[in-house]
Amino acid sequence: MNEDVPKGVNDEHPDQRGTPVGRRVFLGTLALGAAGVVAAPPLQRGLEAFLGGAADKDPTGLTGLLPNGGGFRYYSVASSVPRKNADTYRLTVDGLVDRPTAYTLDDLEALPQTRLVRDVQCVTGWRVPDTPFEGVRLSRLLDAARVRPTAKAVRFTCFDGTYTESLTLAQARRADVLVALRMQDKGLSHSHGGPVRLYVAPMYFYKSAKWLSGITVTDEVRPGYWEERGYDVDAWVGRSNGRDDDPTS
Repeated sequence: MNEDVPKGVNDEHPDQRGTPVGRRVFLGTLALGAAGVVAAPPLQRGLEAFLGGAADKDPTGLTGLLPNGGGFRYYSVASSVPRKNADTYRLTVDGLVDRPTAYTLDDLEALPQTRLVRDVQCVTGWRVPDTPFEGVRLSRLLDAARVRPTAKAVRFTCFDGTYTESLTLAQARRADVLVALRMQDKGLSHSHGGPVRLYVAPMYFYKSAKWLSGITVTDEVRPGYWEERGYDVDAWVGRSNGRDDDPTS
């Protein structure tokens, strides 16, 4: 992508801005946001779908500044993200492992699922309380791949072609780290990083990479997209990035 083109952010970094939009678009979007606050749940769900779809096509990042019916904001570091479904999605596990594997969506859904309910905390301050996530424990996929003794960390890549993240191997093996397939008791939407995303419950939400496509076991921690831009690699809620938010777990 041309680096001169303004980009949005992934899940929780609204510092960057895009090109201005017209006054009608701005006021119309604000009106929709206000409607979601007072509307019945069906209208809120419709607003969430609208903002998610609009965010995919909005180079300004403006739609990302408005919380949807679920309290989330939509961001992406790429100008556009391809859509994946059960036929086209693959998750690879490779690197320092004895059994590299490529999982289909059906493969992941057939594995034992873990459900967690935690607050989602953005490093910029917003929080969505008691949010259910469900998926496969990352530790299960690592065990199946037979991680080699020299391994120290895990690097995550995404099918937006831009975003990356990382965890130490010990962090990746925690019971509250999921390869998530569901959020808020429904399948992950494209705007929320579907069909599969990472969910790191005790860390700020930028660690929970959307549109997950690759899990690579490495011999050292390699800073992810936002860590290369100054964010903490160890992003424990309330103990990093200069914030004192209440822990999420």
